[in-house]
Formats: sequence, structure tokens, C-alpha cells
Amino acid sequence: MPNLAAPTASAPRIPPLEAPFPDPIADLLNRMNPPGRADILALFRVLAINPELAERTLGLGRYLLGRKAAIGLRDREVVITRACARCGAEYEWGVHVAAFGDAAGFSATDRRVMASSAEDVALLAPRDRLLVSMVDQLHDTSHIDDALWEALGAHWSPPQLIELMMLAGWYHAVSYVCNAARVPLEEWAARW
Repeated sequence: MPNLAAPTASAPRIPPLEAPFPDPIADLLNRMNPPGRADILALFRVLAINPELAERTLGLGRYLLGRKAAIGLRDREVVITRACARCGAEYEWGVHVAAFGDAAGFSATDRRVMASSAEDVALLAPRDRLLVSMVDQLHDTSHIDDALWEALGAHWSPPQLIELMMLAGWYHAVSYVCNAARVPLEEWAARW
């Protein structure tokens, strides 16, 4: 469990929409939800309360998680899970670990270290360690120091670095909504 996790709260502050959904909302939720998933994620049912904003998140979300992204699956999931963990967003961390952790090749040690800033990042592979350090510096200072920037630049191009920073920031925003709205945890998602 991350050492900076938000306190556990029982009731959602903004309850997710429940079926039956009116046609425009049903269409939006179907486009937001991962293909082949029957149950619509609680986060999407919360975001759909503001359909204009939810509609506009689709493009960025699809790009960042899609095949055209400049960042590979493992790198992406290291950044996402660490950003969510640092924000104490068990909902989004758990969804990503459950949905993508195996495909990303995360070991039990990887999952444990990325979930807590109290764990020793030296247990991670060097490339993962760089990404975790990037997320941690952005989270703590909103900057990346020169030494880390140089190390990152040895592995990722400028377009990829921009994407990595945007990915960390996007999942901070997602974490804020999950935590502040108290989005209920998905039954199938991983837990701290």
C-alpha cells in the first residue's frame, strides 16, 4: 500500500450513473468502456455525469492507451501505476494492474515497488527505475532534474518524453477524480 494513500472512505461523493442510461449517455459510455467488457467502469459512469467533458477525454485516453502511442505497454503501465500510487488512487492503480499488469510483464516485486514510495526502487529493472524516478520527481516537484533528464534522453526521444510527462499528468488528473469523487472500487481490480 502506498505510504501516501488517501484515507479510505465508504460512500461515493459523486455516485456513478446506473443503468438504464438515456441514449446519448449509453452511447458515450459504450465508446468509453474497453471493448469486450460487459460492465461499464465506475470511473466512466462518474465522468459521464459531465458528458461534454467526458466526450473530450476520449481522444486523449484512446491515444495514450492505444497502439499508435509513442510509448510501449510496459513503459506506459510503469508510469500510470506509479502516478496513481503516488496519488493514493487505489481505484485506477487496481484497474491498471488487473487489466494490464500481466501483459506488461509485471512481477510481484514490480507491482509492490511501484505501489509504494517506501519500497526500494533498486529492485526494479534500470529502465523501470528511470520511469519511476521521473514520476516521483514530477509528483514531488513538478520538475525533472538535469541528471535524470539526461538519463531519460538516453532511452526515449523528445516526442516520447513529452508523451511520458503527459501520461503522468493525465493520470494525476484521473487520480484526483477517483479520490475526490470517491469512485467505488471495481470488484475485479487489484488492491493495494
